[in-house]
Amino acid sequence: MDIKFNEILKEKKSTISKRWLDTMIASYPKDDSGFLMSQKDRFANPVGYTFTKGLDGILEVLIKDEDSAESLQFLNDIIKVRAIQDFTPAKAMAFIFQLKTIVREELRKEIRQNQIYVELLEFESKIDDLALNAFDIYVKCREQIYELRTDELKRMTFTLLKKANLMSEIPDPDPESEPKDQN
Repeated sequence: MDIKFNEILKEKKSTISKRWLDTMIASYPKDDSGFLMSQKDRFANPVGYTFTKGLDGILEVLIKDEDSAESLQFLNDIIKVRAIQDFTPAKAMAFIFQLKTIVREELRKEIRQNQIYVELLEFESKIDDLALNAFDIYVKCREQIYELRTDELKRMTFTLLKKANLMSEIPDPDPESEPKDQN
């Protein structure tokens, strides 16, 4: 990516990051979003902290134009939270694509003045790659959730059947303790 584009992104990073967080928090009901925005303590508000640090970290990695492995850890933390919440997959991951709009709006003037449309497209391609990785993470998280739910349901069902005396455990036969034919 062009150095000029990265420099402009660095200058606007805090504004872009704040807007990105605000946009993500806006996807929550009013009661929750107020808490997520007002409480800054890591332990009192672990979700807000995860979002703040994660979005800042992702944006930093995108601006540095480095390997995406570092951004995947930040993304993983955010997506794990979004996967267990009551969002559709599209709503859970919409925040990634919203970064494109925020960057375009924040850098509109600079993009026109410096004719850095190609660099913008390259940056947006990195966001698209990030979204694909986020989808993979989201699906894995949801699979784990469904597996946990299924296992819990099996345990509950077995326990209920056993308490109702509708099921008993069948001991494994020990081949050495079975009576042998005397014939």
